[in-house]
Amino acid sequence: MPELGEIDDYRLPRTVKPVRYILRLAPDLEQSTFDGAESIEVEVIEHTRSITLNACDLIVEDAKIRPGWNIAAGEAEEVPCAEIVFDAEHERVTFGFPSDLAPGVYTLSCAFRGVLNDKLCGFYKSTFIDDDGVSQTIATTQFEQTDARKAFPCFDEPDRKAIFDITLDVPGAMAAISNGEELSSTDLEDGRRRVHFAETIPMSTYLVAFVVGRLESTEPIDVDGVALRVFTVPGKLHLAGHALESGAHSLRFFADYFDIPYPGTKLDLIALPDFASGAMENLGCVTFREAILLADPDNASRSEIELLVEVVEHEIAHMWFGDLVTMQWWNGIWLNEAFATFMSHLCQDDLHPEWNTFVSFSRSKSAAFHIDALHATRPIEFPVHHPDEASAMFDVLTYEKGASVLWMIEQYLQPNQFRDGVRRYLKTHIYANTESEDLWDAIEHESEGTPVREIMNSWILQGGFPSIDVRPGPTSPTAQIELSQEPFAYLPVAPRGDSAIGNNWLIPVITAPLQDRDRSTKVLLSSDALGIAVTDGPLLVNAGGTGFFRVRYDHASYADLLANIDQLRDIERYNLADDTWALIVAGRLELVRLAELAAGLRNERDAFVWSVIIGALETLSVLVPPSKFDELAALTRDLLGPQLERNGWEPSGNDDEQTPILRSSLVSALGTMGRDETVIKRCRELFDQDHLHRGSIDANLAGAVLGVVATQADDMVFDQILDRYRNPQNPNDQKRHLGAFARLGDIRLASRIHELCLTEIRSQDAPYLLRPMLRNRHINRETWNFITGNFAEIRKRFPDNSITRMLEGASALAQVDEQGRPMLAREVEEFCLENTYDAERRLVEQVLERLAINVRLARRLLNEPFTIS
Repeated sequence: MPELGEIDDYRLPRTVKPVRYILRLAPDLEQSTFDGAESIEVEVIEHTRSITLNACDLIVEDAKIRPGWNIAAGEAEEVPCAEIVFDAEHERVTFGFPSDLAPGVYTLSCAFRGVLNDKLCGFYKSTFIDDDGVSQTIATTQFEQTDARKAFPCFDEPDRKAIFDITLDVPGAMAAISNGEELSSTDLEDGRRRVHFAETIPMSTYLVAFVVGRLESTEPIDVDGVALRVFTVPGKLHLAGHALESGAHSLRFFADYFDIPYPGTKLDLIALPDFASGAMENLGCVTFREAILLADPDNASRSEIELLVEVVEHEIAHMWFGDLVTMQWWNGIWLNEAFATFMSHLCQDDLHPEWNTFVSFSRSKSAAFHIDALHATRPIEFPVHHPDEASAMFDVLTYEKGASVLWMIEQYLQPNQFRDGVRRYLKTHIYANTESEDLWDAIEHESEGTPVREIMNSWILQGGFPSIDVRPGPTSPTAQIELSQEPFAYLPVAPRGDSAIGNNWLIPVITAPLQDRDRSTKVLLSSDALGIAVTDGPLLVNAGGTGFFRVRYDHASYADLLANIDQLRDIERYNLADDTWALIVAGRLELVRLAELAAGLRNERDAFVWSVIIGALETLSVLVPPSKFDELAALTRDLLGPQLERNGWEPSGNDDEQTPILRSSLVSALGTMGRDETVIKRCRELFDQDHLHRGSIDANLAGAVLGVVATQADDMVFDQILDRYRNPQNPNDQKRHLGAFARLGDIRLASRIHELCLTEIRSQDAPYLLRPMLRNRHINRETWNFITGNFAEIRKRFPDNSITRMLEGASALAQVDEQGRPMLAREVEEFCLENTYDAERRLVEQVLERLAINVRLARRLLNEPFTIS
């Protein structure tokens, strides 16, 4: 972490610390404004004539200070501030006083007012249309990372923890929710009511929350003394069942795992129509996107339910890891998010072991691999100077790579040792702030001598990951397999600047002979090659699939594993397939090896293993030259057609938990990339059946069917999809129909969606629709032209943190002409570099490097065969 002297332009002075806030806020939903007042108990550490807080987009006035706290009126004189000085650049307000404040306790009070904004951050407004067609407004909050300062003046840094006593003045008929339980509700003369909430535990400002609007709640469920509720807009409470079930299970699971009770008396899960991210872990008042928290029990797919459960568990894990114990500064935000991600999978595996959760997680881990193999990657933890730089940490490296290395060390140790270390860490630092090393030291204390801090620092403090090369070693006195490591990268050198990929990891490796899985071996692989004795049969490296590294087998070992692939566990087959595709993209294997791998998987039934093959085919379908469209479509049909025939279109008694997911993936791939006429016809029949009210589509197939139909859509079908988006049966139904527009094959229809992204489609959704539209080769050029031609309006309308996420899709604009010359790549590069800010540049560099990788792959597709001759 950088020294304070390096970053004090953005850090508040340490001469004063907060102890407690008494906050009162009164939102005016009709005028989209709010006003408020606060009294802050502060402790002055050393003599000062001013107190500086964070404030942004607020009018602050009537500031006063008096010595002491909770002193009866008249016992201490209030002194008006001599001046109030705003620093807009650094988002600060400084209260100056007529004389020095000596060390001691004081009460600083002020009034303030602001605007309920439409940028989905700070204190903002969310809207919905009620059953009478009337637009309704909800006032709600999103403060992470540094937007509490947009709602009230505060010490808006994670280590400036304090207690919060919150009161909301709200329209009489509206719900009011905050972090603490409601203590009282008093009617006011103007028709409003004043709602007072219980004090919170000491916590960071980014975890404060309040929500006001026309919301309904489920009856509270008593979960071992904690009142659990779900809030929705009117008419959607029947969609809360899965959230309540997973919420109750999570509260019990984590209280037991951490050996610490939940730090509160109530937990509200709130579904909001407008929300920039997926969810936010405000203590006791967790906010979500509607389509994530709510699910129709009779019409939700397995994937939709799994996402719901995972996100609920993730946010509830934060109540301990993040809220109760918090990072010192934003460089440590990765640990909050990575740990909650990992814990959500442990919790989900406990609730639904049949879901094979960690195989599913491997797909997410692959997304981290794809970014971390770029020279423009970053360490999981890196110095954060300006708080805006923390926004670049909310990515797959923080969540998925971070969770992956935690899983790797948990499995290399004994899971109970890892758990006991986590318990030690939380109990030692309860209500406090920490650095990453505090966790490593606590786990190391419980691990019987394993150098946990040294291992984890080699993974956390440098970017990238290794590839373990597996090749025959010495044969005397016993046969050996030799392991060695090297950094893995898709490109041999960085396209611009220096590479952030490190080296010499301390790698926890688990190996096992394929013929005798009980004889597994745990070793730490350093920079020196390591020999593993083998007796018979192939040696499986990364046994159990928990390592965050690629494995490159010599040709004979790879052939042995492929010949015995049915003896590998699901996750190991997934890793073998994923490593193979990564090596192909990196140019270390030929393209035809993909078809050979798929042929070896002809008996495979796991959806996630097949997702590697289907994902690879999707990449090729975007990049392949037009002269090879038919060849790739035929390959898709040859590889996937028999799998759909075997699994069928309808659920059956032979289905396992993965079959619905696999069936959906096969239908989607065959109907789009494969251009399978039978599949296209069947999808249109199912679509008509659903939209003409002659029956419904199986929820697990609905998204795939809509995507196939959208690819072939004419005006009539387009209007049917659009009408259903506007009048959905439930939030997931709306999400599916919105997602179908990314598959449009007609440029003219795509242009209609482009315009709706600036008007009707919610700003939380539009950038994440444009991203896959950029990856759709039928409409990507027109989508790119729309974005570049309307970028100023897009900047104004979309949430700030969504711009680079939208631009991620530009990495697919890598098509080349028949001479291998890029058609759009240079234009994309110039635009992105000229139109993005410093805080966005790291993510943009990753987009551009992925674009260069795709251009190289597109050139290979011109001449290199990808089918088995």
